Amino acid sequence: MSQPILRTERLRLVPLSAGHLEHEAELSADPEVMRYLGGVRTREQSAEALRKLLADTRLGLGCWAGFLEAGFAGYWALRPGETPGEAELGYRLLRKHWRKGLAKEGSFELLRYGFRDVGLDRIFAGTATGNKASQAVMAAIGLRHIRDFVSDDPGYFAPGDDRHAVEYALDRAEWLARD
Repeated sequence: MSQPILRTERLRLVPLSAGHLEHEAELSADPEVMRYLGGVRTREQSAEALRKLLADTRLGLGCWAGFLEAGFAGYWALRPGETPGEAELGYRLLRKHWRKGLAKEGSFELLRYGFRDVGLDRIFAGTATGNKASQAVMAAIGLRHIRDFVSDDPGYFAPGDDRHAVEYALDRAEWLARD
């Protein structure tokens, strides 16, 4: 199953490709966008990150570049989890698109796609404890707070970062009951 183009009221979500390097570099160069994602990346680091994202596309899951009529807005991801039937939701938007409901809009579409079209059993998301804006998006789309934990993922946090994190999740039965 390949990734489809997804649409919302305002967004066109296109499967991520090597042609999106300029967008990856733009997102990764902003210290506020990358505040909870390991810090700013160089263009070369962005290219390597993009290669890794593209290598982890399977079962119709992966990353999407989101576009408004005015152009690029950000990335949304639904990546395979470690357990079959699970996927991890993620999103990263250009700062000029923050607080406009786009993270919620794109994420809700990925929930719909993941549960209805892919047939996932569970979708989860995680973020740094301090990232209250991301936690608000997770709650707004119906994910429940599952746990607080200290991350052992060295690739997620920059050296010296506070590694306290949270996990939110929603399972298929919960989603179907409220859909």
